[in-house]
Amino acid sequence: MVYVLASAICSVLVSVLLKLARRFGLDVGQMVAWNYVMACALAALLLQPSLAPLRAAGAPWFALVGLGVLLPVIFHALGASVRHAGIVRSDVAQRLSLLLSLLAAFVLFGEKLDPAKALGCALGLLALLGMVWRGEHGRGEGGSASWYWPLLVFAGFGAIDVLFKRVAAAGVPLGTSLEAMFVLALPVAFTLAAWGRLRGGARFTLRNALGGLLLGLFNFGNILFYLRAHRALPQHPALVFASMNLGVVMLGALAGVLLFRERLSRLNVAALGLALLAIVLLTRGA
Repeated sequence: MVYVLASAICSVLVSVLLKLARRFGLDVGQMVAWNYVMACALAALLLQPSLAPLRAAGAPWFALVGLGVLLPVIFHALGASVRHAGIVRSDVAQRLSLLLSLLAAFVLFGEKLDPAKALGCALGLLALLGMVWRGEHGRGEGGSASWYWPLLVFAGFGAIDVLFKRVAAAGVPLGTSLEAMFVLALPVAFTLAAWGRLRGGARFTLRNALGGLLLGLFNFGNILFYLRAHRALPQHPALVFASMNLGVVMLGALAGVLLFRERLSRLNVAALGLALLAIVLLTRGA
């Protein structure tokens, strides 16, 4: 379980770094771009993927290109969500995106919906609504941005997971698919960063590059430790999946409340509890 904890910590550190970006004068767009430079290098070095599956006739290039576009776009959305809605709500929205991938599994991949997962879906939707609801007091803090960015994170990460399942169903090894996604995301991310600069954003600086490389280290660490957790506990995938999601939600809540003094209403706290219960139900037998 050490790998699960390390993966969850890296995931939360991604959100913490995005939260601190503006405080330290860092441009999130440039950080996201440089993040993929680090991710590409680490994937090639540590996973040593074979590119042969990408030359096969049935290679899922449509899904891979979709991931290459969505990954940096949703990374930007995550940065905006952390800034406007906070770490707690953003991490819950990201983790509850498994609702969408689960629904896709029922509709697209023929998985059967059992009562526990049906209840998990219902509780997860209630938890999502409870987390993005700010009430009268919270409306002035972030405006509509405090709820639509988490919802975009929820939808975006759900779509990413569905596309990733398409790639896995095509038989592409994980290391190969990760390297392909990172390489495809790289020009998209730098295009978005350049567009931001042309619209009056920050200049490209070494400071932003270093911040982005650090972001990439945490981002890839999240993936690497998660893979190693599954390898260490091959007979317990549901345990790894549930522990990872629960760990991120709980550590994210602690980081948001203790480090950044994020305020949660009673409804938000109740929704956090529902989210934890929903994750347990949704990952039973996964």
